[in-house]
Amino acid sequence: MKNVIKLSMISAFMTGMLLVSCGKDKPLTSESNEISTTTEGNIYEIDTLNSRIEWKGFKVVKSDNTSHFGTIQFESGDVTVKDGKLESGKFVADMGTLTSVDLKDDAEQLAKLNGHLTSGDFFEVEKYPTASYEITKVTENTSGGDYNTLLDGNLTIKGITKPVQFNANVSINDGEVSIATEPKDIMREEFGVKFQLPVANGLIKDEVNLQMMVKALEKK
Repeated sequence: MKNVIKLSMISAFMTGMLLVSCGKDKPLTSESNEISTTTEGNIYEIDTLNSRIEWKGFKVVKSDNTSHFGTIQFESGDVTVKDGKLESGKFVADMGTLTSVDLKDDAEQLAKLNGHLTSGDFFEVEKYPTASYEITKVTENTSGGDYNTLLDGNLTIKGITKPVQFNANVSINDGEVSIATEPKDIMREEFGVKFQLPVANGLIKDEVNLQMMVKALEKK
């Protein structure tokens, strides 16, 4: 009986160790789209009317002559500020608002492209209506230049979460937080966006350029 008890204890211990070691490789993020910030500090809620994601995609050779660009609106989000410094935050994007700006004067082509991008060929918006970015670490950027802050966080698109780091310009003044990230290329195929045009129409680059423009107001 003692041997049975010892074996059971060893088995339980090994199972626990496996669970802990597996957990270390998981991204630091919440599984839902609920806003997640620390309990300490002041909360600032995102101003969805004055915040947006700017995107740009490229075909064949990466150049402005072979690109589409547009915006995505935020559904919700907030940040936490402690001792006058940004501490954490999460932004949830409404993928149904994805639209092309370069085709805004051509209603037919605009509707065609937007429909294509929100379909199962690309972002599959009906199944994945939101995307999100959750800040896990904020570091002062001492290298100078236009971006004073380094944001580490987890980007989730189509239910796939990957760590992504942004340079950002962050300012906190008079009850308002402004965050403008440096435009950054992400690899869309890493997030399950793998559609390609027939070769005759030109290949679509894997890189999609993203920039977040966030304005948040102190919660009263």
